[in-house]
Parts: sequence; structure tokens; C-alpha cells
Amino acid sequence: MKIKIAVIEDIEDLRNDLVEILNMSGQITCIADFSNAEDAIDSFTAVDCELIPDVVIMDIGLPEISGNQAVRLLKPLMPATQFMIFTVYDDDDKVWDALNAGAMGYLLKTTAPDKIIEAIIELHEGGSPITPSVARKLVKVFQQKQEEEQIKKTENQTSQNTLSPREFEVLKLISEGFLYKEIAEKLFISIGTVKQHIHKSYQKLHVNNKVEAINKLF
Repeated sequence: MKIKIAVIEDIEDLRNDLVEILNMSGQITCIADFSNAEDAIDSFTAVDCELIPDVVIMDIGLPEISGNQAVRLLKPLMPATQFMIFTVYDDDDKVWDALNAGAMGYLLKTTAPDKIIEAIIELHEGGSPITPSVARKLVKVFQQKQEEEQIKKTENQTSQNTLSPREFEVLKLISEGFLYKEIAEKLFISIGTVKQHIHKSYQKLHVNNKVEAINKLF
């Protein structure tokens, strides 16, 4: 059985060429094509709609509703359909936004026709095809985020070690939403002592308020 495809692309020549490439593959059939997201959404959500595609190839830079917005709207309504972004954009923000919206594939428009076919088949079979140059960017961004998390974790650990056990305990209770009076009762100390611990903690952590202290520690 052929993979049923819908194409959403506002550039007519590109859309027609893509439809022709897909239909000539022998493994894929294009059941619908649209020049904008609005028409596609109206069609797919119509009560009498019987042709739900297996895969939607979606441009990002559409006239009104963007491709990423369209994926975000359609994915909950078409959970069995896989969405492939097909775009000229390879910057990190647009890639992350597309994947967060629910797209499982991301190809640049410079992708060779045979690779487009391979990617669609891979996507339909449960894979997540992404143009290699974009995939490398994602790996770099992920590694950078991991490094930043590790640095933050190290800084938090260092900050924690500068506090006495009781000072850390008081700030932890504050982070959990306890009031000064409740902390005093819980730790069997006076409210004045609670305030004293907090004041010393702020000095050691070089912060001015509990929000800054909590963000630095937890």
C-alpha cells in the first residue's frame, strides 16, 4: 500500500515539482496539496473528510499561519499522521520550535529528490529523518545545554557548600513555600533566628532576596 501524502507549500512551482516527484516514486501517492495552512486545516478538519494523509510535508514560511503553528494545531487532531517540515530555514530556534510543535522530520529544500523519498519512507516507518547539517546543529545545541546545566549544577553545589547545614535547611524550606513562623516551629527555633540564618545566607550567596537565593541553589 502506498504512503498517502499531503503537501503544504505556498510556492506553486515547488509544490507541483514536489507532488510530481512523490507520485513518480512508486511508493508514495499525493492525495492533496495546498498553498496555505488555512485551506489544509479546513480540509483535514471537515466533518466529511475521508482522506487523512499518513504524512504531511509542511513548509514553515507560509503566508498566514506558519508551518510550525499549523503542525501545533493539527497534530492533536491527527495523531496518526506524521509531519515533515520542508523548509529553507536551518536556524536553531525554528528547528526546536518545529520539533516542539510535533514534527518528527525536518528537511531542507536543498535535499535531493531520492533523499526526500527515503526520508518520507523512514518517517512513515517510525523514524525521525533530519537533514544532516540540521542534525549536527541540534547535537551542538544539546551538548551546549548539557554543558550549561553541568556548570549550573557545579555552581549550585559550590553555593550549597558555602552555607551551614541549618542555613541550607532554612532556604530549602523557604523554597518549598513555608513561612518564617512555620519554619521556626518546624526547626524549634525563633523567628528571629530564622531571619538571621536567611540574612547570613544572602551574604554568603551574594544575593539580595529569596528568589535569587533559591534560583542559585535549586
